[in-house]
Order: sequence, then C-alpha cells, then structure tokens
Amino acid sequence: MTKEELKELIESIVEQKMLELIGDPDEGLSIREELLKRLKRQKEQVATGKRGKPLEDVVRELGLE
Repeated sequence: MTKEELKELIESIVEQKMLELIGDPDEGLSIREELLKRLKRQKEQVATGKRGKPLEDVVRELGLE
C-alpha cells in the first residue's frame, strides 16, 4: 500500500466514523423549491455542455499534464 493509498483509507475511515458519531447535520432539512430548480437547471446545462469545462481542459490550463 502506498503512502497516498493509506492516507485516503484513513480519511475515508475518519469521515465514516464522524458521520456515525455526529450524523448528517443536514438530515431532515428541506431544500427550497427555488434552489432545487436552480440545481436541476445547472445539472442540465452541464450535461448539454452549456456550463462547465471538460476536465482535460482544466488540467491543461493548470499545467497539470
């Protein structure tokens, strides 16, 4: 196991345990209709390519190739 894999495993376990102990702070809350519509619209725009950038473009722009 690499150092990075171990780090990811520990982060995952800690996050899972925190959720078990604390719970989801947003559980039981409702989303306003206006926000729900906005999220659906954004999701549709991303799916059709009208919003967002392809990951490959972002990687290239940031020089992470």
